[in-house]
Order: sequence, then structure tokens, then C-alpha cells
Amino acid sequence: MAYKPNTAFYEVYGAKGWQSLERTVQYIKNNHPDIFIIADAKRGDIGNTSANYAKAFFNTLNADALTVAPYMGKDSVEPFLNFEDKWVVLLALTSNKGSQDFQYLNVGERMLHQQVLQTATTWATSEQMMFVVGATHPEELGEIRKMLPDYFFLVPGVGAQGGDLQAVAHNGLNDECGLLVNSSRGIIYASNGSDFAVRAGEEAQKLQQQMAELLKEKGLV
Repeated sequence: MAYKPNTAFYEVYGAKGWQSLERTVQYIKNNHPDIFIIADAKRGDIGNTSANYAKAFFNTLNADALTVAPYMGKDSVEPFLNFEDKWVVLLALTSNKGSQDFQYLNVGERMLHQQVLQTATTWATSEQMMFVVGATHPEELGEIRKMLPDYFFLVPGVGAQGGDLQAVAHNGLNDECGLLVNSSRGIIYASNGSDFAVRAGEEAQKLQQQMAELLKEKGLV
């Protein structure tokens, strides 16, 4: 289980938003210390810029993991890997429609997202890096699992974006689970009324139960 606050929805409010994000993370740490926290910020730059992004999210915010964009290459990702017990969640094949624009382009004998995955495994092991692979690409998810049997995948796109949980499990599970399945809008926007918190909780629990059933079928629980 994990929480994945999208930092844009805090940053839009300026300094007060960042303070709210800090309080959110601290609340989770205090009340649910065993639950993984991914800061969904999609950072990535070179040299000191990435190093300071890493300090901001790993030291100041105390997040467990950070989504990172790989477009600028190894030297833009390495600074995030210099923190003990912290994770890089590298964008590989995203769930949005625009993923078709670049991520499927052929680069030699591979598509670009496949090259990103192959190259990035030389930067960090499965103990420090995981990859974003969208639920809207179930067949590709299966191919990627064959390429990377041991790495964890963060899988967004279930729910509002049309990703199918059963297809994700069929194509992406490994012998230790290997998946963090993410549903954001399907939970956050479960209700616009005063019952917002209750409905969001119900939707989160529903997804958790569905995943538990799929893990049971796989013999993982």
C-alpha cells in the first residue's frame, strides 16, 4: 500500500500549499508509519538542480520515493539515487494518450520506452528503482514484465483513465507481486458532496479488495 500525493495540487497554492503538503506527509508518517509515500512531482534536471530537488523531497519533505523524468539521461537521475532507503520511480510508459507521441518511437531495434527501461536498469537495481508503466497499455505491460521480472512497477491509469485492474494483474504480477496500482481520480472524485471522505474511502477499499482477490488467485497471499 502507498500514498502518492500529486505535488502540483499543493504547489498551486504557493508557500501555503507546500506547508500543507508537509503536514500531509507528516500526518501519514505519524499515524501510518509503515505506508510508503511517493511524491508525484516528476522532477529531473542535471547536476546541482537534481541534487537539490532530491534534498527537497527526500530530506525536507521526507518522502520515501519520487517520480523522476528520464529524458535528460543518467546524470539527471543519479542525484536522486544517492539517498539511502529512498526510491526513484522512473517514468517509462505513461498512461496518458500523449504517450503515443514519443514513447513508441523506434530507437534502433527497440521502442523508446523499452530503451529507457533497458538503460535505466544499468543505473540502479530493483532495490532502489521502480518504473511507471501505465495500466492503459496492458499488452506492453506484459512485455515489460518479461524484460524486467524483478522490478516494481507503479501502474497509474486504473479507473478514470480506463485501465483494467484484472488485465494489469494478469500481465504485470511477478512472484512477489511487483505492482503498485494507482487510482487517483476514481477515488478523489468519488463524490463532490459532503460525503466526499466516506465515498473516497469506500472506493479505495474497493480497489484494495479487488487487488487482494487477484493476489489470492496468484497464490501471493
